[in-house]
Amino acid sequence: MATTPELIDRPRVLVVGGGYVGLYVALKLQKKIANAGGIVTLVDPLPYMTYQPFLPEVAGGNIEARHAVVSHRQHLKQTELLQGRVTSIDHANRTAVVAPADGGEPFDIPYFDVVIAAGAITRTFPIKGLADKGIGLKTIEEAVALRNKVLERLEAASTITDPAARAKALTFVVVGGGFAGIECITEMEDLARAAVKNNPRIRQEEVRFVLVEAMGRIMPEVTAPQAEWVVEHLRSRGIEVLLNTSLDSAEGTLKLINLPDKTPAQEFEADTLVWTAGVQANPMIRSSDFPLEPRGRVRVLPDLRIAGDEGIIDNAWAAGDIAAVPDLTGSGLPDGTCVPNAQHALRQAKRLAKNLWASRWDKPLVDYKHKNLGAVAGFGEWKGVANINIVGRIGLKGGLAWLAHRGYHGMAMPTVERKIRVIFGWILAFFMGRDTTQLIDLDNPRGAFVAAATPAPKPAAAAPAAEKPAEAPGEAKTPVPADAK
Repeated sequence: MATTPELIDRPRVLVVGGGYVGLYVALKLQKKIANAGGIVTLVDPLPYMTYQPFLPEVAGGNIEARHAVVSHRQHLKQTELLQGRVTSIDHANRTAVVAPADGGEPFDIPYFDVVIAAGAITRTFPIKGLADKGIGLKTIEEAVALRNKVLERLEAASTITDPAARAKALTFVVVGGGFAGIECITEMEDLARAAVKNNPRIRQEEVRFVLVEAMGRIMPEVTAPQAEWVVEHLRSRGIEVLLNTSLDSAEGTLKLINLPDKTPAQEFEADTLVWTAGVQANPMIRSSDFPLEPRGRVRVLPDLRIAGDEGIIDNAWAAGDIAAVPDLTGSGLPDGTCVPNAQHALRQAKRLAKNLWASRWDKPLVDYKHKNLGAVAGFGEWKGVANINIVGRIGLKGGLAWLAHRGYHGMAMPTVERKIRVIFGWILAFFMGRDTTQLIDLDNPRGAFVAAATPAPKPAAAAPAAEKPAEAPGEAKTPVPADAK
């Protein structure tokens, strides 16, 4: 039976969430806080941080899933790690409630400083059938499942003779035309193309990929000409790009509507539906006494301290997707806050750690200010688009953009150990090719063992032979010759 863990009795810096911000804050502070007599405690339901820009490549089979995550236990040696969820925060009394991941009884945890780093979750809409049929691309588990789903559907379709069922299995739909959606559908298409080459029972023209985007353009992070080029590139690969189009229903067939008049558009069947249409701040922050802005993010100052209408809240910090961090460069979102991406989260985490440590010694705090370096996206091997803002604005596309994408994210991947694993994986794939091996039954790993350990039913007893009729007395018992008359 689960019990409340024995907590270290020291002044605590509680880090809520182990993503980009949580991992780096703990990395930068754990030794300093420990040497000062305190402890950094990180709470997250997962034992690892996921580098989300690599999820499309995991789904496409270019990166091993374990290499796209960073183990908390391996890299946070001086941090107290608790696997669970913070369900509420009472900052007035410096207490949080943690629900263990194993389903044990929730318990209180006291703290001196708190860092809100719970990130964001997938944002969805009340669309019929979406929860039953769709899958997101926000976790490593979703990326692995999506890769296997694509390969499984291709293999299954190769033996389906019914035209409608075959078309349904070979139709893949992605909703959302941002970076995640574009990278996802292109990596899936690259994976499918490689798998089809190895399967003589499927033709490439049978495989259908559809991108659905509600806005009139895709990828708002790049320039309009670049976005138009991306659409042309997708269509040149046979990917259908439906702009000003929305998913109306996923119940049974997929029903699409035109925007803004909501008239019916297309209707068809698809076995694979991927939802990448945005994110929202983790709703756990609503169970706290911190001030929130209209989009549900916690309000912070440029120095990353939480502050409300009544002023600064002492010993409370936040950064990343869950925080409305002012963008002092003026190039952020329309509301003046930073774009929720990995580039900002990693840098905000480092600034937060420095400011929190400086606050312990009454030293001046420094505002977070970072000029966006641009955006890079990979569309499968040797294909991509990039908008680099180092010396002016440099627009790249094709192979150069793909190299820029891999170069940037290879260096941005946290920890040297994980960088090496990812880069060597790329090198191996360059020489050995993309791995299209499907891993099956991951959702039922005990299936084979259960079948082997279950006694087979005994065969049914054979029916007794029918008795021969008794011979009449005096009847000949020897056969009659064939020529007897």
